[in-house]
Amino acid sequence: MSFSIYTTTISELHKMFVEKQISVSDAIAEYRKQAEKINPEIHAYLELFDTTDMVVYAQELIDTGRATLLTGIPIAVKDNILISGHIASASSKMLENHTASYDATIIASLKQQGVVFMGRTNMDEFAMGSSTENSAYGPTKNPLDVTRVPGGSSGGSAAALASHTALLALGTDTGGSIRQPASFCGLVGLMPTYGTVSRYGAIAMGSSLDQIGPFAKSVSEAKLLWETLVSHDAHDNSSLPDKDRNWLEPKKNYTLGVPKSFISGEGVSESVKNNFTEVLEKAKQAGHTIVEIDVPLIEYSLPVYYIIMPAEVSTNLARFDGVRYGLRISGDTPDHTMSLSRGAGFGPETKRRIMLGTYVLSHGYHDAYYQKAINVRNAIKDACAKVFEKVDYIITPTTPSGAFRFGEKSENPVEMYLSDLFTVPANIAGIPALSLPSGYDEHHMPLGVQLMGSRFSEKALFDCAESLEKVLHYERIPTTLS
Repeated sequence: MSFSIYTTTISELHKMFVEKQISVSDAIAEYRKQAEKINPEIHAYLELFDTTDMVVYAQELIDTGRATLLTGIPIAVKDNILISGHIASASSKMLENHTASYDATIIASLKQQGVVFMGRTNMDEFAMGSSTENSAYGPTKNPLDVTRVPGGSSGGSAAALASHTALLALGTDTGGSIRQPASFCGLVGLMPTYGTVSRYGAIAMGSSLDQIGPFAKSVSEAKLLWETLVSHDAHDNSSLPDKDRNWLEPKKNYTLGVPKSFISGEGVSESVKNNFTEVLEKAKQAGHTIVEIDVPLIEYSLPVYYIIMPAEVSTNLARFDGVRYGLRISGDTPDHTMSLSRGAGFGPETKRRIMLGTYVLSHGYHDAYYQKAINVRNAIKDACAKVFEKVDYIITPTTPSGAFRFGEKSENPVEMYLSDLFTVPANIAGIPALSLPSGYDEHHMPLGVQLMGSRFSEKALFDCAESLEKVLHYERIPTTLS
């Protein structure tokens, strides 16, 4: 069995480790070599870590028969997930020198298994964006076409995996920030059921929306990482007790609901519509039943999201005031210090969302905007729950288009926000959603198809996604820099 960073799977690499065909040190050296070659161009990583101690520990686990499938596997980590002793800046000047003093719960769990963290990846500042153009440290490029964005806000993690500098990656998803870059980069991306993966140690953007999840090159590998992530955590007050996690078991065939009116709206490219039609035909070939459905109020998910999310952003980022946390620029008065620090520390998109959130929470507007959005959110949750009494999964395109060019949407925030059209309903409802590669657009850039399921349906969701993966026959194209 020969080793290649381009084609070797996790199970194959694990077997090679166990059978002494390759050492962890030699394998990681190959991924490091690839990262040092490609990262200066695509800027997926903000920092590559010294992996020496991690490699030694992983090899020890293998040599003593204590290894898991993840032992020695290189993983890229989004820059808003804390790794003790390393900077966690959320790609913001506000936190450019912030060194994590503890591990996020999921990081601690992965460390025990001997995972090798390759480095921290670039992202939209504080996870606010759909293109990774909003990083304070410059944009990340799509490895499949460096003139195009990798998606956001977890674009660095997606680009790291798509450029073969890691075998898995971690991101966070507040409105599609795992699934959208997964679609743009030809990867599998999962947002789990809200409350099933610990958020302890993740820098918060929208606390009722954020979830940590995996990127992978296949559904089975995404499932492997997910199985490690899902556990109750007493440190996270949104973490659901194990007794409340009633996982839905897989079955032979599934009923997939298509919200036709939602998908056929303006702004959805013809290549996306055509690809989605092909996906539905192949899903039928795989033995699944396709039915048209109506999900009441789902079309209001995006405006609801862009009221609730900025409100939570303004609350979460209030702590960065030049006194307690982050960048400090001294002024003549405390107010002046706060103004100077926040003015220099936050980028334009972050400021825009803080101001919008402060407005919708302000006296006289709370009931008119925020409370109304909360009421509609609850109605959307109820509508989704009723739909899942009739179908197993809601199937949609992941994004309205393939990866767009740099600058194409950055001058128009509203147009950029529409990139989240199909992904935000899952965050609003707190339900799991998975994107898997489904084909290519007219520019030969990847497209994705999304499955949204009821709460705790991940096991069956992976099963359904694997059945689609087999019939879609997605062929991974090489990066432009390989």
